[in-house]
Amino acid sequence: MAFWDEKTLVEMSSAEWEALCDGCGRCCLMKLEDEDTGEIYNSDVRCRLLNGDTCRCSDYPNRQSKVKDCIKLTPQNVVEIDWIPKSCAYRRIAEGRGLAWWHPLISGDPETVAAVGVSVRGRTISETKVKPGEWEDHVADWPNWEPPEEI
Repeated sequence: MAFWDEKTLVEMSSAEWEALCDGCGRCCLMKLEDEDTGEIYNSDVRCRLLNGDTCRCSDYPNRQSKVKDCIKLTPQNVVEIDWIPKSCAYRRIAEGRGLAWWHPLISGDPETVAAVGVSVRGRTISETKVKPGEWEDHVADWPNWEPPEEI
């Protein structure tokens, strides 16, 4: 039995925790909050540290010191953060849904995430390229999309 099927998120080692990340990059997209309603909107704007082609953080070990509002996902907060995508492996495991068929640990291929359209690869703009007043133009629905459970 695979570690993700026999352990809770809290029981996982750091290596196991990190292995759960499918590398989609969705958690590194900027969120916009409506000041009047408090509603959170996804955007197609990525953190300045996220490489738009590889969907990897350019300075993962130091990301929190370089990006003050970077949120480190933990077994405790992954179930409390509303904007974590339904497709996220951490959320799926926490909710008892297991890993999706397209997850690299299941498919054996890290490219499956991009092939099914979960990855942000090639679909974003760096936050350094968005001018003040243009953020609303980057609200996007696709970061909430989740592939079907089976093909």
